[in-house]
Amino acid sequence: MNKKKIELQVLNISNSQAQVGAYAMVLGEVNGLRKLPVIIGASEAQIMVIEMKGIVPPRPLTHNLFASVLEVLGVKLMRVLIYKVDNGVFYSYLYLKAEETILRVDARTSDAVTLALRMNAPILIYEDILEAERVKTEADITPITQELDMKPSSKEEMLKKLKNALQKAIDEEDYERAAQLRDLINQQK
Repeated sequence: MNKKKIELQVLNISNSQAQVGAYAMVLGEVNGLRKLPVIIGASEAQIMVIEMKGIVPPRPLTHNLFASVLEVLGVKLMRVLIYKVDNGVFYSYLYLKAEETILRVDARTSDAVTLALRMNAPILIYEDILEAERVKTEADITPITQELDMKPSSKEEMLKKLKNALQKAIDEEDYERAAQLRDLINQQK
């Protein structure tokens, strides 16, 4: 099984609108338009911003220490791979190369991305995960609203039409369309 991988880059860190006290790390497709929000904690966000801005703390932070240990041992971080998502939680591997041996180590996505930034390693994700979890844009919404003959009207009327279309998709067991409509309804709320 050789699934297609897409390279990502860190675009931004911002307050999460979904969870109080959390932050959203926004990863963007390199040479593409898709964006992936990953919810991270406040301390992880702070460390990532420090790394992104090139600030060198007076004493090494944990990811700096880990990177230094890898470098002293002659181990190279080849890449980070976001390989799974479950209930909004992303799972990642670090791929390390020690001489001729390639090691795969499980890591929290925030730690893996911070380490990738520190060690200049690519951040990859399987395309199907990126497509399923990416931020939906107006371009994604337009075909559905045109198909449902949705002229600009009141928000309540649009939500009603969307909910009716969602129920129809569920009744017809068209779950892919139902998921798109559900996402559209959530964006409208």
